[in-house]
Amino acid sequence: MDNTHGPVVALSVAESWTLLRTQQLGRLITNVGERIDVFPVNFVIDADQILFRTAEGSKLVELTINDEVLFEADDHTDTHAWSVIVRGTARRLETDAEVQHADSLGLAPWIPTLKTNYVSIAAKSVTGRAFRLEEEPARDGVQLY
Repeated sequence: MDNTHGPVVALSVAESWTLLRTQQLGRLITNVGERIDVFPVNFVIDADQILFRTAEGSKLVELTINDEVLFEADDHTDTHAWSVIVRGTARRLETDAEVQHADSLGLAPWIPTLKTNYVSIAAKSVTGRAFRLEEEPARDGVQLY
């Protein structure tokens, strides 16, 4: 993550996956008709896929209607921040082997609710940005863009 060229830097796909692997909480964005929803989910990364578990409900229904999703995760410190967005296709894991593999990665619910549906997001594109956090520039005078 090279922030020497300005306060906002595009991350490579590899850098983006590396940062995603450091997190456990992200946001799933679904779109059905004119309805867009955002769901916080805890997740794990397996190769180039995002895995999470969910209960029966609107999230799973929406993924069944439209499997095209966005997934976003981010983090920050006092001096730096980053955000990664994955565009991909979601599908419910069907086989016992897939579910057992997901469980072997430590995929467990954070809250004490029964979540028997396992979902993977296969990435179609991955974009990331890193941000250097500094004071806002002066509002008057010449601005460097």
